[in-house]
Amino acid sequence: MLSAVFTTAAATTRPVKQVAISRIEQMPDMPSSYQMLNWYEKARKFDAYVFDWNNKGELGPLIWEDDSCRNVKQKTFGLYTTLGDIRQGPLHHGGEFHESLNSLTAILGAGLVGIDKTNQDGRNYVKMLQNFFNSDNGWNIIMNNTNPQVANLGGGYGRDWWYDVLPNALYYAVCDVFPHVKGSESIMRSIAEQFAKADSVLAGNYDYSYFDYGKMRGGRSQIPYQQDAAGGHSYVLLCAYKKFGEGRYLRHAESAIEALLAQKESCFYEALLPLGCYTAAYLNAVEGKKYDVHKLLDWVFDGCKSPTGRTGWGIIVGKWGAYDVSGLQGSITDGGGYAFLMNSVKPAWPFVPMVKYAPQYANAIGKWMLNNASACRLFFPGCIDINHQWAPELRNLTDNNVAYEGLRKADDYGKAELKNVSPVAIGDGPKWIEGNPTTTMMSVYSTAPIGILGAVVDTTEVKGILRLNCNVTDFYSDRTYPVYLYYNPYASEENVTYKVSGKCCDLYDVISKKYVARNVTSNKRIKIPAKSSRLIYEIPAGTRLKFENGRIIANNHIISYN
Repeated sequence: MLSAVFTTAAATTRPVKQVAISRIEQMPDMPSSYQMLNWYEKARKFDAYVFDWNNKGELGPLIWEDDSCRNVKQKTFGLYTTLGDIRQGPLHHGGEFHESLNSLTAILGAGLVGIDKTNQDGRNYVKMLQNFFNSDNGWNIIMNNTNPQVANLGGGYGRDWWYDVLPNALYYAVCDVFPHVKGSESIMRSIAEQFAKADSVLAGNYDYSYFDYGKMRGGRSQIPYQQDAAGGHSYVLLCAYKKFGEGRYLRHAESAIEALLAQKESCFYEALLPLGCYTAAYLNAVEGKKYDVHKLLDWVFDGCKSPTGRTGWGIIVGKWGAYDVSGLQGSITDGGGYAFLMNSVKPAWPFVPMVKYAPQYANAIGKWMLNNASACRLFFPGCIDINHQWAPELRNLTDNNVAYEGLRKADDYGKAELKNVSPVAIGDGPKWIEGNPTTTMMSVYSTAPIGILGAVVDTTEVKGILRLNCNVTDFYSDRTYPVYLYYNPYASEENVTYKVSGKCCDLYDVISKKYVARNVTSNKRIKIPAKSSRLIYEIPAGTRLKFENGRIIANNHIISYN
């Protein structure tokens, strides 16, 4: 018996062998055009600009009051999806055409960087989001619009599956950042029930373009099948399980992941597959499952290659002109490449906390985040050369607070001045409806999630070595102890200053399975090995670690599942 215990403890303290993701291996160790914005500051400035009801800018306020009281007997707010969209605002369509994916992400991002959106200028914006809970139509989930009357004006509502799933994942995230808002728990319960019923009806077959949550049946159209909706279902149901503790939500989370893994190839469509990666990793670590997380990650990064899916959608690798663009998400193939800011930011939400449950991917995620968080600046008109943006005359329109929707390898509008110019900051807004102005290339919707980067990404004194907060988007999980990922892209060992979060503590690296420092009371210099990571838990000084069944436990809190 003593020998068995010793063997288990020895295995538990072995360093975690890192697993490479082939497409991330193709990215530069250190982008030659590297530049890291202060994303925390940028997110807070974005919130102040967009939620300014008296904005004196050229376009006026980007927010308005929607007094239609759909679904809930309260007024709500609308935000422009893009700047100056002629379909939106208080004077068009009763002020009802606005998108939850915009509002939810803006509220989530603000909350993640410490802004209290339950009491800002006398308004409870979190409560106001409840108008997107579509009860009047019988679907009883959060949808992208408040009602079907404006659904055909743009965006997706009841016909494009990811548009109906992602708002619910975002709503769960918002409710973790802002708990105890009146009415929120009943909405979360309803969402969980609807998704559980849907998963039962689907019975492993997610081969649909959309799903009617009122009639509980799938539908097919000219829109490609979106089997990665199973990843969104699984994530929401896992959150519901962690929130409410009901085992059937866990069982349906597992069922949805199994449906996702049953696909023969990548079905990455827009934004849901990364959520499935996190869910699979969590279930492996916490629930003892053996899901193939590596396959799911490859499906995200290599992208969809199926001719019947959203062919080419994945993670971009390369250099366009003088700019490194590796790590951005979008189409790998459209015109040589078309990246989107919203899609590039949002995977940080599940991928960074995922390493707590799958630390074998710490190097891969650290390297991807280094590239991606640097390249995300290129969507902002003040952060890319004027010769590389479609409308340089609009450079100062929003004081660099609102970004272009996209970044193309090459202009697709045929502007003579941009011939042979690469990349080009750009947007699709003018294509959506005749008469939409050039300003609609700049997107509030796309910029809204930057609070995720603001909460996750911090810099150190060593260029390119980031401090990534693995807890802040690990919603409904045990976050007793601070956890930070540091990745060193250099071929030599580097020293950085660790900023202590709390009182006297020990710093334990769950990758090397060693203490980095003990009895730390102030900022401490630590070593990061060459081209390696540290995943550091900040635990109370003197904590005695226990080794049980391959896990490392600190004061009854699991800090390593490997």
